[in-house]
Amino acid sequence: MMRIPQWLLACLALAGCQAVGPDYTRPAATLPASYAAAAEEGQARVRADWWTLFGDPLLDELIARTQAGNFDLQAAVARVEQAEAALRVVGAARAPALDLDADARRMRSSTETGMPMPQYSSEFGLGLSTAFELDFWGRLRRAEEAARADFLASRHARDSLRISLAGMLANTYFSLRALDTELAVNREALASREETLRIVSSRVEGGLASPLDLRQAEGDLAAGQAQLANLRRQRALAESQLALLVGTPGLRIDAGSLYDLPLPPPPPPGLPSDLLQARPDLRQAEEELIANNARIGVAKAALYPNISLTGALGSRSQDLADLFSAGAQTWSLGVGLLLPVFDAGAGRARVDQASARQREALAAYQQAIHTAFREVSDALVEVREHAVAVVAQDRRVVATAQSLELARARYEAGYSGYLEVLVAQRGLNESQLAQVLTRRARLIAAVDLFKALGGGWREAEAGASAGVEAPIRRADDPPPTPPPPRASAG
Repeated sequence: MMRIPQWLLACLALAGCQAVGPDYTRPAATLPASYAAAAEEGQARVRADWWTLFGDPLLDELIARTQAGNFDLQAAVARVEQAEAALRVVGAARAPALDLDADARRMRSSTETGMPMPQYSSEFGLGLSTAFELDFWGRLRRAEEAARADFLASRHARDSLRISLAGMLANTYFSLRALDTELAVNREALASREETLRIVSSRVEGGLASPLDLRQAEGDLAAGQAQLANLRRQRALAESQLALLVGTPGLRIDAGSLYDLPLPPPPPPGLPSDLLQARPDLRQAEEELIANNARIGVAKAALYPNISLTGALGSRSQDLADLFSAGAQTWSLGVGLLLPVFDAGAGRARVDQASARQREALAAYQQAIHTAFREVSDALVEVREHAVAVVAQDRRVVATAQSLELARARYEAGYSGYLEVLVAQRGLNESQLAQVLTRRARLIAAVDLFKALGGGWREAEAGASAGVEAPIRRADDPPPTPPPPRASAG
């Protein structure tokens, strides 16, 4: 039996030594503990399917189709597969490579060497050979560490794209539903204006109103018709944008109402800032930092000697029948050393280059954390203030609807001119459209908050010890005022 030399055992033992280069340590982030001061901090966990909080099955279906058919996302998935394959390639370098070599030769000797006639001979060989780099300085381990971080970064980039696509689709869908609601408001206004025009025409014919009232009513009706055409154009463009995101050319979506969408639950009090850890873009930035940190070790290891082992085991004979006999066996075992002597400073320059890239990645990671915190803080302000604006706009619609009723009554009784009615009609129309846009802004602010957090939140029951989640609330903050009855807007 072949005995393993002591020097070989020593080399194999030394190959497991500590790798050169810095070990990764997560940088400290100087951020507040929570986003807003509150009497009690909420226990929140990230919810990946945040769009389901809007309670719209069509929205859920569109996002599912987007995540299955969007071409940008398919490209991101392919990049993940590439990174995973690259990780396997780098990991395979840490194991010995084993090659099978077989050959057969027939040879003829020269007659010019004193032989009276050519001599013929045969030779057959079969063997296994291997080569293995002893990872004394951790070059291969650091390379695998970098490749694994690149793989994880590509997965987080894919997840970040999924969140961005879901947010983009949700915002476009809300804009479409807002346009549907604006169209409904405008059609009601046009019907009212046509009725008003009929009344004014009758009063002019009866000598109870001037032709000026008639021309004002006709102009108001024409303005509403132009507004309706513009809203139809915007809706068609929004529908086309949805079709592009979903990856379904010619997609058609039936009309709906923005008021059918419930406002999502408000964030829990004292939302903890460590929820940022769920953001895939931050995790991607950290993995890129880890990869660049590991590549410093790869560059430093290249400055040290490269030691490798080679070995072969096989047999050779002149007769094929004797190839597997005991006398035909061959073996070899060797060690090689490659030491860089002079490279004009290229090795040190590569170390400096890797260190600079690591510092660049560190700055990008820290900047990403601060940017993410600002995005969440801004989104919380948007959600809070838009919630207040929704309630105020509801009150405004009620007030302008009542003003229109009073103006009509005064005009029909002859106490005021048609201009008063016209002003009231325009006021109601503007307030109804502003109500729709404010509600859309509230929904979009919620989407922006979900995106900024990397998902939605789940609130735990107060004092729960078993981790049972409380039902998701669908109340707004402050409590929403029900949409007022649609008053006719002339």
